[in-house]
Amino acid sequence: MGRHALDNPVWHALTAGPHAALALGSDAARHYPRDMAPFSALAEATPSAYADLARDLPPGIEARLFRPAEEAPPPGWVVVSARPIRQMVAAAVNLAAAHPAERDLVALGPADAADMLALADAAKPGPFGTRTPDLGRFLGHRGPDGRLLAMAGERFRLPGHVELSAICVHPDARGQGLGAALTLRLARDALARSEVPFLHVFPDNLAAALYAYLGFRERAVLWVLWHRPAA
Repeated sequence: MGRHALDNPVWHALTAGPHAALALGSDAARHYPRDMAPFSALAEATPSAYADLARDLPPGIEARLFRPAEEAPPPGWVVVSARPIRQMVAAAVNLAAAHPAERDLVALGPADAADMLALADAAKPGPFGTRTPDLGRFLGHRGPDGRLLAMAGERFRLPGHVELSAICVHPDARGQGLGAALTLRLARDALARSEVPFLHVFPDNLAAALYAYLGFRERAVLWVLWHRPAA
């Protein structure tokens, strides 16, 4: 039985989705530009694919991979990190969880780039680079003083699916339901486009309970593998 595209989401995003135009690499390996997303992908975990992967990696830089299992790299590679991550999808959302803050969400664009980077630095949602906002649609919530207090956006996009990412709230604004409001809006909009929203969350992240309440269900446990060519 063939694997589902979501078992290898970065590969399918960089070869079959709109991000294929952004992809670096060739043959059995692809990379996002690092200032967009620090992730790479393999068609399959074979020695020849790893050779393709190494060809376009800057010296001393690890390849960060989403893989369906904890796979050992071939000889000549070093394991830097290996962590399981939960992949959750939503075929529907919990409409009863709608939050009044949804009314106050605003679209974020190039003029908001500095504020988005500052929020990512404060809230630590995971990798967020100077061109991450170019990967998809981002929404945010600003406080009465205009400060960006919360945001969320779209990252990996593959046929029929879109990943929600960078869901974060400033420490000063937590407990107000802003993360739920952003996740619901983006998920609802994806479903309206006939796209299935999905996201990734590490097992120790307490936000997984919120995502489950909003209608996301665990589809699989993938592995985030950091593999680096040996010096």
